[in-house]
Amino acid sequence: MNDTRVIASCKKGASIAKFSISPPLNISTSKTYINIDQAASAPLVKQLFYLPFVKKVGLENSTLIVERFDILEWEEVIEEVAKQIEDYLNEGGVVLEEEKKITKTPITVYAESTPNPSAMKFVANKKITEQTISFENVDAANDAPLAKAIFNFPFVKEVFMDENYISISKNETVEWEEVVMEIREFIKSYLEEAKTILGDSYTKARGASSTTSNAALTDTENEIVKILEEYVKPAVASDGGNIIFDSYEDTEKSVKVVLQGACSGCPSSTFTLKNGIENILKEMLPGKVEKVEAVNG
Repeated sequence: MNDTRVIASCKKGASIAKFSISPPLNISTSKTYINIDQAASAPLVKQLFYLPFVKKVGLENSTLIVERFDILEWEEVIEEVAKQIEDYLNEGGVVLEEEKKITKTPITVYAESTPNPSAMKFVANKKITEQTISFENVDAANDAPLAKAIFNFPFVKEVFMDENYISISKNETVEWEEVVMEIREFIKSYLEEAKTILGDSYTKARGASSTTSNAALTDTENEIVKILEEYVKPAVASDGGNIIFDSYEDTEKSVKVVLQGACSGCPSSTFTLKNGIENILKEMLPGKVEKVEAVNG
C-alpha cells in the first residue's frame, strides 16, 4: 500500500469541497468532469460519480474539487468521502488511464451519378479493395463489415465494390438528393477510422483463385475474357459497374455475361450490350461472336 493522505476542507454551507492529496498525483492534466460518461478514462473521478450527491468533479495534480447537489450538506459526508479517496489511492487505484486515440487518415469521398438512376458511385482517394465484389443483399455481406454497415440504411438495395469506389443501388423509397450526403459522410468516416472493409475469407479466396482463373477456358473464351478485361471493363467501371464473362456457346456464337454494380438493372444496359459490347466482340472476333446477352439483365 502507498502512504497517501487526503485532507478535506469546505466552508460551511458551501456546495464545493476541496480534497488535498499528499503526495501529489503526478499527473499533468487539469480537467473538470460533469458526468460519469466524461470520466470514462478517469477511474478515480468515476468512483466519485457513483455517489448520488456528486454533481461535478475537478481533477488537478494535488487536489480534487467536488461540487454536490443540494440533497445534503458536506458536513454529513465529507470525512467519509476523504477516506474513500484515500483508501482508493493507497490500494493502488488508477487515477487516469491513457485515452485511446483513433488515428484518422484524411480521406476524400465524392459522389458521382451513373447512367443508372437507382445507383450512385462513391469514389475515395484510397484503395478500398483488391477485388471486384458485388453484394446483392445483407446476407452476402457477412464477412464484409463495410458493406454490411451500408446495408443498415433501409433504402440500400445492393452494394458493389471496386478498387477505389463503392456503387450503391437504392430502392424507390427515397431520392438520392435526400440521402447522398449522409452516405458520403458515413463512408468517409468509416475509411478515416481504418475499420475493417473485408474479412479474411476474401483475402484467402483471392489468393486461391488467382492461379486458376482462366485455366479451364477454351481459346475462344480466353480471347473473349481478354477483350472484356481490356476494352469493356474500364468503360463500365467509370460508370460504377462491372462485367463478368459467364459462358460462350460455340454453335450459336453467343456470349453470356453478368452485369454488376450500377450496370445491373440499368435501363440503358440493353443498349450498351447490343451497341457497345456486342459490336466490339463481333469486330474483334469475326465469325466467332454473333450476340451478347446478360444473364441477369
